[in-house]
Amino acid sequence: MANYIYMVADTELKVAAVIDPGWEAAKIADEAKGKGWKITHILLTHTHFDHANDVPRLAELTGAKVCVHKLEAGDSGKNLVGVGEGDTIKVGELKFLVLHTPGHTPGSVCFLMDKAIFTGDTLFIDSIGRTDLEGSDPEEMFKSLKRLTTLADDIIVYPGHNYGKEPASTMGEQKKRNPYLKVKDMGDFLRH
Repeated sequence: MANYIYMVADTELKVAAVIDPGWEAAKIADEAKGKGWKITHILLTHTHFDHANDVPRLAELTGAKVCVHKLEAGDSGKNLVGVGEGDTIKVGELKFLVLHTPGHTPGSVCFLMDKAIFTGDTLFIDSIGRTDLEGSDPEEMFKSLKRLTTLADDIIVYPGHNYGKEPASTMGEQKKRNPYLKVKDMGDFLRH
């Protein structure tokens, strides 16, 4: 499904977060161990299976806290942490700001860290996540995308899937190239 799974580490304190571990929990845990890092957090942009499938196994292997928006948290274990808009998740000295970006799912979030944003299925390179699935809402997606266009141009976008011509881009490039970010009003967006 061309998913991206990200591991972001504080290399001095040797702790890491894994974002959207849909697959290969053992390989992820081994990769961290090989670098001398302890995975302390699993961050979920949303709970569709292709992003969350291997969360229970990775949490079991590492003891990591699982951070997911409160609307999608459910009751999935002792390590679960429900997060919401404006929360900050600290991994060593790294700070991930939670931006609630509903549309693809009610609890979709993006994680903003310094000059990087992990957008899951909210924003792809030159495209966006689907809004025709159960729980999706195109009007909410439009509002979420408009919000993302207020971010600085030099922030690097790391999407949830490899659906673009490059694995990452900047917000500035996406504002210029992504047709969904260029739509000015809700009516036009809903017609796309």
